[in-house]
Amino acid sequence: MDVIFGIHSVTEALKARARNFDHVEVAKDRHDPKIQRIIDDCRVSSIPVRFVPRESLDRLARSANHQGVVAVTSSKKYSQVEDFIASKRGPWSFLVVLDGVEDPHNLGAVIRAADGAGADGIIIPERRAVHVTGTVAKASAGASEHMPLAKVTNISRTLEDLKDENIWIVGLDERGTQTYDQVDYKMDCALVFGAEGKGLHEHVRKHCDFLVNIPMAGSVSSLNVSVASGIVMYEVVRQRSAAALPERSGKRKQDRQEEED
Repeated sequence: MDVIFGIHSVTEALKARARNFDHVEVAKDRHDPKIQRIIDDCRVSSIPVRFVPRESLDRLARSANHQGVVAVTSSKKYSQVEDFIASKRGPWSFLVVLDGVEDPHNLGAVIRAADGAGADGIIIPERRAVHVTGTVAKASAGASEHMPLAKVTNISRTLEDLKDENIWIVGLDERGTQTYDQVDYKMDCALVFGAEGKGLHEHVRKHCDFLVNIPMAGSVSSLNVSVASGIVMYEVVRQRSAAALPERSGKRKQDRQEEED
């Protein structure tokens, strides 16, 4: 069983219905609308609720940062990469690949940004990387309950498999020959981000079709992976949204003409 904690994490897990709940524990001293909504949702779904001292929640969550609610659930269900490709949300695939991110707060923040940007899914390594834990779920503000993730044994091989599906690979690397906003993302693509401090591994770098960088005007040479990934993901959103504007504008013009007729 897994433990997830925090108001957003537990709320989104209840909403997503992707986990089986054993029970939910709530701090005896919390009496507010947010907690009451969780209690009500649990009762509707016949999930047992236990009211316990905060010290018990601290021990269960292994953290005092649980906001007074902890849930004992089944583990996060991981998807297959093929599922991401088959169920892309828009006209072009939009995948995120993480090359060995080890900090749970960074993974949570990347998941939250990817969910906001409308990515189809996130690919992470099976080994030498953090997976979805209670800390990750909380750092993602519950987005980990909705964002599909896949674990793979070999990132380099997975990138080659994506290429076989006509998906272009864009790696973020400070040695990149062009800036992140010079690539045309109106194509099926996967964005690859490296680990904290290390960046992309050399063997992963070699499998990228494009290597891009984020220009830095200050004294520090790079950004945190969660910040950097958010910048690039929202450039994808910006370009694709701009491409859709003429189509939407033409549709509105057609609708007005039909109304006038």
